[in-house]
Amino acid sequence: MKSWLICIDDTDDIGTKGTGEIAEEIANLLAAEQLKTAASSDKCLVTRHQLFVHPDIPYTSHNSAMCFRLETDLSFAAIKQICVSHLLAESAEAADPGLAILDMTSMYDINALIAFGQSTKEAVKTKSQAYELAAELGIDLTEHGGTGQGVIGALAGLGLRLSGQDGRVKGQLEFEHYGDGSTEFELSVADIISMSSLQAVLSDSGDLLSMDERVLLSGKVKAVYRQHMFALLVSQHGDGWVNASKQTLKAY
Repeated sequence: MKSWLICIDDTDDIGTKGTGEIAEEIANLLAAEQLKTAASSDKCLVTRHQLFVHPDIPYTSHNSAMCFRLETDLSFAAIKQICVSHLLAESAEAADPGLAILDMTSMYDINALIAFGQSTKEAVKTKSQAYELAAELGIDLTEHGGTGQGVIGALAGLGLRLSGQDGRVKGQLEFEHYGDGSTEFELSVADIISMSSLQAVLSDSGDLLSMDERVLLSGKVKAVYRQHMFALLVSQHGDGWVNASKQTLKAY
């Protein structure tokens, strides 16, 4: 199987289906297509990557791109056909969708791609800059409606995901038989990992928690992508740990 990184941006409008939801739907469609010829298909976690918020940049609410990694036997043509068909069917009429598809086995300058992604968090970039870099790196970058401005964020999202230090996982973590979003409950790090798709529990300063440490969970429990891992971010509270606050997660 080959590894692909897929990112979309600028598919929504106020009151319409969000870009994260559309990205998740595309990931599920690709997984379903993979299951037609394979015994299993791994769940693709979608990460949200915050881009620069500036008056010169049109965006719906937060200006963020959505990215996921795909392990599949599907051909590039099949992958792109599914992505494009769903974008055309589900993107808002007023949106400017962009799609970036990276073959992770290809020869590309990862540092240049990461640098572009990081630059879009602090500066206004142009479509021509995005297309020029995509052509140089051999990345398939296409627009599918409106001004096509979403190609900038789509390319940037690839770089930010590849940096391994950026992104909030779409949705919230749910632990069966524990909590309902309004109650608190405590789990060990080992339990958190075994009951979720997470790979680690990290302190907000980046330290890896041991499996026997315990975390008090409350409210919406969200994961991040940090140190190239899907991780629960936690903060020290007294002598123990709690899941990171909404304010702390804003950086992702």
